[in-house]
Amino acid sequence: MIPQQPSPRGRALVSLHSIPALPRHVRIQYDPVRQAHAVLSPEKIFWPNDISLDILRRCDGSTTVAQIVAGLAAEYDAPEADVSADVITFLQEWSDKLLVKL
Repeated sequence: MIPQQPSPRGRALVSLHSIPALPRHVRIQYDPVRQAHAVLSPEKIFWPNDISLDILRRCDGSTTVAQIVAGLAAEYDAPEADVSADVITFLQEWSDKLLVKL
């Protein structure tokens, strides 16, 4: 068995200080047929739920994860600790898929 080599691209880790943005190849578009927003990237389409869409819309390249968490916690009247864990997990998954850049 051949050992796997580490990826040439290091894994970016999301923290409260990260400033996420959507890369140029990713965009959010409304689909009038399904009456839902889709996230489009080359040869892929994702159908995020409302909370995921709220997170992605705040990934503007100037807002930190901490600011995103604070805004969502206030909007949804939820504890920041709970929101923080969920947002960081979500953004890490999307970053690993190259759908969010940090």
